[in-house]
Amino acid sequence: MARLEFFYDCSSPWTYLAFSRVEALARDTGAELVWKPILVGGVFNTVNPSVYESRERPVKAKATYYAKDLQDWARHQGLRIGMPPVFPVNSVKAMRGAFYAEEEGKISPYSKAIFEAYWGDLRDISQDDVLREIVGRVGLDEAAFFAKIADPVYKTRLKENTDELIARGGFGSPTLFVDGDDMYFGNDRLELVREALKR
Repeated sequence: MARLEFFYDCSSPWTYLAFSRVEALARDTGAELVWKPILVGGVFNTVNPSVYESRERPVKAKATYYAKDLQDWARHQGLRIGMPPVFPVNSVKAMRGAFYAEEEGKISPYSKAIFEAYWGDLRDISQDDVLREIVGRVGLDEAAFFAKIADPVYKTRLKENTDELIARGGFGSPTLFVDGDDMYFGNDRLELVREALKR
């Protein structure tokens, strides 16, 4: 069985697009899907500071096209993706929570709810009240969730995944690996991932 690792942070709209298709892709190709929550800000700070530079000094034509391209993809995939008033968002708590959700067999619905809340409903997923609502909706235990995301073990796991992505040559989210060392970056690479898995 092929192995498909999905390194992701819910603070990226392109990652939302990839997330919405990655499970079906794994299922269609018979691949084992391995969830790898990360903190993409940590990746940018370490190996890709150009992201911050482009936000400070955007190329107008490129930014205009970027917005159109995102909406074209969202429409193509039937997703609502807006511009959250809080951007970039601090996704640390949400991404630590993904580990607890995975332990409870709910990482997919949890992550979907986080993506929808931030990119669809334009809510600030760094806020406890927003997370509390999402946790309740997907059937996770609220007290356990907030205890776990404050636990040093979960802080370490998120940092380890982030550091692992950097060590393996990653520079953003989403990043996917097929069978260990075959890396793909971005939502628009999923068809190439499909071909690799079929091989």
